[in-house]
Amino acid sequence: MSLLKRLGGTTQPPESPATAPVRGPSPMPTPLSPIPEASVAVAPSEPRNLAPAPSQSAIVEDPTPATDPKRMLELSLWIVDRIQASLGNQSELKRSSESEKLLQERFARIYQQSGQSLPDTAVKELFTMVCDELMGFGPIQQLLNDDTVSEVMVNGPNMVYVEQKGKLRLTPVHFVNDEHVLKVIDRIIRPLGRRIDRKWPMVDARLPDGSRVNAIIPPCAIDGSTVTIRKFSKNKLKIDDLVRFGSMSPEMGEFLRACVISRLNIVVSGGTGSGKTTLLNVLSNFIPEDERIVTIEDSAELQLAQDHVVRLEAKPAEVDGTGLVAIRDLVKNSLRMRPERVVIGECRGGETLDMLQAMNTGHDGSLTTLHANTPRDALARMETMSMMAGMDLPLRVIRDQIAAAIDVIVQQTRLDDGQRKVSYITEVQGMEGDTVVLQDIFKLEILGKTPEGKIQTEMRPTGVRPRFTPRLEAHGFKLPPSIFGTQMPGQKKGW
Repeated sequence: MSLLKRLGGTTQPPESPATAPVRGPSPMPTPLSPIPEASVAVAPSEPRNLAPAPSQSAIVEDPTPATDPKRMLELSLWIVDRIQASLGNQSELKRSSESEKLLQERFARIYQQSGQSLPDTAVKELFTMVCDELMGFGPIQQLLNDDTVSEVMVNGPNMVYVEQKGKLRLTPVHFVNDEHVLKVIDRIIRPLGRRIDRKWPMVDARLPDGSRVNAIIPPCAIDGSTVTIRKFSKNKLKIDDLVRFGSMSPEMGEFLRACVISRLNIVVSGGTGSGKTTLLNVLSNFIPEDERIVTIEDSAELQLAQDHVVRLEAKPAEVDGTGLVAIRDLVKNSLRMRPERVVIGECRGGETLDMLQAMNTGHDGSLTTLHANTPRDALARMETMSMMAGMDLPLRVIRDQIAAAIDVIVQQTRLDDGQRKVSYITEVQGMEGDTVVLQDIFKLEILGKTPEGKIQTEMRPTGVRPRFTPRLEAHGFKLPPSIFGTQMPGQKKGW
């Protein structure tokens, strides 16, 4: 059986000179001949220390099994180099049936030249590795394809961790060397027009599916290039999904739906990896279809379901330091775009003051996230970030702005066992003296742990109806007292 048939393809007739694709600078070398330097089209960021074509004598003398993961990875990169050289200017391939058919033909030819003899399963695995290198993101592509993986963390070429069900674990995935990691980073950021080098060794980016990427390379990354990828669900989550997962109660979901539709300004607060962006995406689903939405992000992650959405993304500075477009610039510009809702992916600095001013000047129903551990800490963070705007405002003025602008703080928490829960839904009631008054509407109670280590929780209303209830009723939401843990007059409490 031919190699093409073993891969699932069909044997093609020999190419005629008129239809043959563009070749590399020299004929494809056989495993027994030296590899001309010019025949390997290696980009500056690609690995240069890949093993040469394995000779028959090397195969006999090397005691390492041919299917050893390291040897398989080196062989796949050797094949990738030669396929790229044979493709000429068409080395950038997108995953499609035509591309896979083309790669099957080139792979079969070059694999036979390698002199290797692998089992059918190993050959198919090798072909998958080659496809991932040419049309995906190299060794981590298999992790990105796994729906159970929520985060991928590359700590140098030999250490790749993933998060599954809230827990971290080490994987057997590895790269050949640090240049191999750099090659994957370059493939991620190149379509976005971003850069990373020794002068600026950090970059924020995103994958085509919206997953968030952060990369940092030497000299700042001491142990090798580091990549962190926060994956997002391929299926857009809804509030019912979060209720089913146990992230919130049905009453909390109904209350948040009423708040969004009633155009209350909402801040989603939480720690790193607690699920703030996911919750923000879910809440944005409640925005009516007939409203114009402007989203502002440092790296585009939000996936709104509405049609009338204008997406804005910050732009890093050019090499000469010019051309920077910060979140704050986009917030100011968005106010001239007739937005009915402004959704800011995350407030990190002086843009917080511009957001508060927008909320206080007719742009009700805005949404944003920030890093904080409790609703009270969220207020302190907003005060600090507002001061970063450089306006030299008195603290009392900033607090007045916060109390007037923010209606609800939703606190998202990641528990020790990996569960992600909404731990507080808190109303901002206004000022009392120099203090912003907060009132919890819902609160998460920790009940204990199961023998397996799972934390048991219960989401309880505090029994207090929010002061903005008339605003909810004006939009048609007459929520029953039972949602807030109170009773109608004359109602008997069941035990």
